[in-house]
Amino acid sequence: MWPTRQQLLVPGSSVPDATAFLPMSRAAAKARGWDEVDFVYVSGDAYVDHPSFGTAIISRVLESQGYKVGIIAQPDWRDPASVTVLGEPRLGFLVSAGNMDSMVNHYTVAKKRRRSDAYSPGGVAGLRPDHACVVYGNLIRRTYKKTPIILGGIEASLRRLAHYDYWSDSLKRSILLDSGADLISYGMGERSIIEIADALASGLSVHDLSFIDGTVYKARSIAHLPDDAIILPSFEAMQANPREYATSFAKQCENLDPFSAHILVEEYPHDVFVVENPPSKPLSMAEMDAVYALPYARDAHPSYARAGGVPALAEVRFSLTSNRGCMGDCSFCALNFHQGRIIQARSHDSILAEARLMTEDPAFKGYIHDVGGPTANFRVPACAKQLKSGACVGKRCLSPTPCKSLRVTHEDYLTLLRKLRGLPGVKKVFIRSGLRFDYMMLDDDPSFMHELVRHHVSGQLRVAPEHASDAVLEVMGKPPIGVFKRFDAEFKRLTKKFGLKQYLVAYLMSSHPGATLEDAVELAEFVRDMGYNPEQVQDFYPTPSTVSTCMYFTGLDPRTMEPVYVAKSPHEKAMQRALIQYRNPKNRKLVREALVKAGRTDLIGPGPRCLIRK
Repeated sequence: MWPTRQQLLVPGSSVPDATAFLPMSRAAAKARGWDEVDFVYVSGDAYVDHPSFGTAIISRVLESQGYKVGIIAQPDWRDPASVTVLGEPRLGFLVSAGNMDSMVNHYTVAKKRRRSDAYSPGGVAGLRPDHACVVYGNLIRRTYKKTPIILGGIEASLRRLAHYDYWSDSLKRSILLDSGADLISYGMGERSIIEIADALASGLSVHDLSFIDGTVYKARSIAHLPDDAIILPSFEAMQANPREYATSFAKQCENLDPFSAHILVEEYPHDVFVVENPPSKPLSMAEMDAVYALPYARDAHPSYARAGGVPALAEVRFSLTSNRGCMGDCSFCALNFHQGRIIQARSHDSILAEARLMTEDPAFKGYIHDVGGPTANFRVPACAKQLKSGACVGKRCLSPTPCKSLRVTHEDYLTLLRKLRGLPGVKKVFIRSGLRFDYMMLDDDPSFMHELVRHHVSGQLRVAPEHASDAVLEVMGKPPIGVFKRFDAEFKRLTKKFGLKQYLVAYLMSSHPGATLEDAVELAEFVRDMGYNPEQVQDFYPTPSTVSTCMYFTGLDPRTMEPVYVAKSPHEKAMQRALIQYRNPKNRKLVREALVKAGRTDLIGPGPRCLIRK
């Protein structure tokens, strides 16, 4: 049942009632009549009971199956007592770094400490440790020697096997080994967490849970595995030769689909094996609807009110999740490793019910900020075979050229947006999730593009061409730049036709593997010709478990094992970034140096096509 907004509030107040949240203390558990909890969920984020937060989804899914879950949010990792506030759970501890990898949360690409944390009360930084899953796991294990510990969330999911760690510039072991945990529930964990809970509740030991899809476990022997299990290069071999890591990563990429994946095995010294089971099957529409219909308080815990709440909630409070998965398969994105390529979508009725609930919030001003997911305009699987046989191994749906079997349609998404626009109390429905412009340009029906421009842009539409060099774009898994130029022209034409003042904001990335200084000059010329003036440019950030990060570490494209140029020196990276922002007077010296080094002094001078003057 969907709770109404009034049912969640303290009578006569706009503050959410603490009893609408899962307990964060023994007193709160006692108030529910609980003598103990089944699971304690330890999270690196503040407790926000909203379906955009993994802690809320997993804990509410467990609750829906009759399990008692307590929350310990941002425990003091220097104090072992901080993880004992709810006592020892009957079945186990669930541990997550939060909605972001803790290292990405803490550091910029330049490895400088961030000054704020949107997932902490008042945006205060420093309330979680670096490598949070490892620290929390060991903190728990110091007190509870035998209680099962299950890792989940994005940090554990993307570090489930050996992985390159940019911040230490080293290859790290599976997070399972360093954390002292017993099991990892990777990917979107609704299915696996219930199987884990049911198995533990039945009396099975956590050490016997080797059969659950979407999990990773430790073993002393692999004699029990089927003959088709894939033995990856050992950790020692990968440490000795980065090429071995590229080989391993290629095998991992080939085994990400739940319909075709094999068991993967990684060997460590002293006869320790880390075993990855195939991913969990995607949720059906009815199952996904059920997840989003759980009784979330849809707010930050009231204990954070004095600190000003949790900033990350503001970004999603009036946004709607309509889908999961992404068929885009960009090289620098880890979605394929976490959510997979198969598109899963909620029903219109489910999304409309959530939107109606949103309109009851006193803070709602009539504007739905977003209707989307990883990619907003993916509402249907790429082709009919995916729901029966999975995504094709070794092939991409969209790049470098679209698959002939690709189903291109915006009909369902457009119908949904029209229904949302028609709800009482809704003034505007915006789209702020990523949009695949190449997918839009493949659609023979122009209706979505027309209505996007006319109704769903909040002044600026953010899109991601990422680069202008077709050679770099191919490495990135993005379409040729000509596709973006056609989209840009059509957006401007329609904006003028409808008499609107709105703009495209193009996300651009510097120093991605494959991008040379010459490619950066080509990108600067693109910026000049398109009339863009980028205020922000993203340097490539090597985060765990992306194809691009593997390239950065090994200098090889794991898909082809061919060498890839990688800009690693801070100075060259600064030059690539400066070229994109060549109009900034502070960058003049770097731009000049880069143009001379690239042999493009023709772009220095008074001419209209020059980037800087002599």
